[in-house]
Amino acid sequence: MNFLPRPAAPNPASDTPVYEALDLKKEYDGGQVQALRGVSFNVNAGEFVAITGPSGCGKSTLLQMLGALDRPSSGTLNYRGKSLPNDVEPSAYRAHQIGFIFQAFHLLPTCTAVENVQIPMFEGKLGMKQRRERAVELLEQVGLGHRLDHYPGKLSGGERQRVAIARSLANAPSVLLADEPTGNLDSTNATHVLDLLVKLHEVQKMTLIMVTHDMEIARMAGRTLLMKDGHIISNGLNKSASSPNSEAAAV
Repeated sequence: MNFLPRPAAPNPASDTPVYEALDLKKEYDGGQVQALRGVSFNVNAGEFVAITGPSGCGKSTLLQMLGALDRPSSGTLNYRGKSLPNDVEPSAYRAHQIGFIFQAFHLLPTCTAVENVQIPMFEGKLGMKQRRERAVELLEQVGLGHRLDHYPGKLSGGERQRVAIARSLANAPSVLLADEPTGNLDSTNATHVLDLLVKLHEVQKMTLIMVTHDMEIARMAGRTLLMKDGHIISNGLNKSASSPNSEAAAV
């Protein structure tokens, strides 16, 4: 599988983490709900990091902050050395720096597969023909070249998630954020989607951060952040996987 090349990440200083979190907290309802209670960690370029833990532990809240979909109540969160809440424009960051893959797919039901993949490109400089050509190539790369003009309602769950992965790659991000990407899939389709994400990480050297409740899936990553009650209680390398820059482990 030959994936499209991606451009070099901005500010690619090797000694600057992609993400740096220090004492990150998130509160709701005037402090009555504490989703994150002082989370600290780094993620280096090219790492595959899994965030796992029981339901309600704060893992999805943390991923939403990394995706600039939410802001911390306090603490520091940097993206390539710049404050993600304050110094990075959220819409441009989400459009061009990261790809986000959701459990629920979030495909537009009235758009075909090839149209859904083109949606993130509308804010860019590509013309209509170039957008479609790129969308077609991405869908071919995820094994859906024969389903270009099918609507989401005519696709299986695994096929819809592959469309979502192709869409996440539309603007050639250097970071992929995946929130329970196999949560709505049967075991066969889950395996296919995980294999695809691992291949993306390996071939394109993408930074991949995946939230999962499944420890078997988490062990596929180079490093696992185990969360409980809004804290990271374990941050260590996985013996069964290798990850570049793996010295970034311990909190």
